[in-house]
Amino acid sequence: MKIAFIGAGSLGFTRRLVADILTVPELREMEICLEDIDSANLDMIYDVLVQDLKANGLGQVKLTRTTDQKKAIEGAKYVVAVARVGGLEAFELDVEIPMKYGVNQCVGDTICAGGIMYGQRTIPVILGICKDIKALAEPGALFLNYCNPNAMNTWAANTVGGVQTLGLCHGVQGGHKQIAEVLGLPQSEVDIICAGINHQTWYIQVKHKGRDMRGKLLEGFRKHPAFSKEEKIRIDILEKIGYYSTESNGHLSEYLSWYRKRPGEIDQWIDYSSWIHGEPGGYLRVCREGRTKFEQEVKEHKTREPFKYTEADRSSEHGSHIIEGLETGRVYRGHFNVVNRGAITNLPPDSVVEVPGYADGNGISIPIVGDLPAPCAAICNASIAVQRLSVEAAVEGDPVKLKQAMLLDPLTGAVCTPPEVWKLTDDMLKAESKWLPQYQNYIKGL
Repeated sequence: MKIAFIGAGSLGFTRRLVADILTVPELREMEICLEDIDSANLDMIYDVLVQDLKANGLGQVKLTRTTDQKKAIEGAKYVVAVARVGGLEAFELDVEIPMKYGVNQCVGDTICAGGIMYGQRTIPVILGICKDIKALAEPGALFLNYCNPNAMNTWAANTVGGVQTLGLCHGVQGGHKQIAEVLGLPQSEVDIICAGINHQTWYIQVKHKGRDMRGKLLEGFRKHPAFSKEEKIRIDILEKIGYYSTESNGHLSEYLSWYRKRPGEIDQWIDYSSWIHGEPGGYLRVCREGRTKFEQEVKEHKTREPFKYTEADRSSEHGSHIIEGLETGRVYRGHFNVVNRGAITNLPPDSVVEVPGYADGNGISIPIVGDLPAPCAAICNASIAVQRLSVEAAVEGDPVKLKQAMLLDPLTGAVCTPPEVWKLTDDMLKAESKWLPQYQNYIKGL
């Protein structure tokens, strides 16, 4: 069996996913192929994984590397996308150009101006991967997408790319842990159902031994010594809407029109103890610092401790558990991003939703959740409209649909007038031109 990692030149994420997969004894007779367009990063992660494999006595695992995407995907049963198209250079533009117009983002990778442009860069790459999967991979190969904007990319891969694709994220696990903590219960005893769209998913069921615990959440979060300061927006939404959201204070703040539109009021909703609690441009700052750390790790990687491939060290990332379920028949329940097709009955059937799912010997199974609570569905539907236009714009190279997506984005539209949205979009298209082949004719006329 062959697993291909596309955009594998990440010391942290790729290494963690490989370790998770190889924790499973039945998955150790395989080829892992690493692909990245940056040969230096590729060589570095390859060397680190060679050390990890040797330290864990797994010399039988075939580890290969290539800068050729087609070669990586050829014969693969699973293709895992972990790329960041445009890297740090493009990400800086996603955050800094909107900031000039007053669009204050903490992250900028899902919707809002930065997330929309990120999708314009990434969707053509995702569709190229799909084309190679259909032509070269093992028949029925599964595409596991970790790339943001996750919902947009997964939408394009399934509906335009024609490849079965699961979008994977770890937001549900993080919020589940928080909920258990405020309830004073072991996480394993707190049963949840979480549903919505990626980064706007809602804990619509929280039970302990069959007893509904949702009524205890607001008081629990308000009294928590850390969360009461760090998660002010999530707590306000819990009070106003009635449901807790998966996403961090910083993430959630930029998907809504209410908390980041007045510069003088932003600080009352965020906390500066960590970027993830809402710091303006916080994730960009961390990525810049991380780049420096990465360069240092490249120098030091031969002396660093190898990862341990043990169950105790395995992460909660869904990818390895899905592959284990499909290959061994052991049942795994997680939360996956899939084309809706009626799983959430009051969201559009063509949208990509994040819902409970099962992986086992029968394949991927998605249960019917039913209706989301009306306010949760309304918030999700606003973002779905932006996602749909963004996907269509990226596929068609249509600047009008792109500008309409920007205008309908909750935060961008709350801050900017329509003429400002048109100018902002043109500025971003010009600045990011080298990653946007589908817009070249339009950009030449600007």
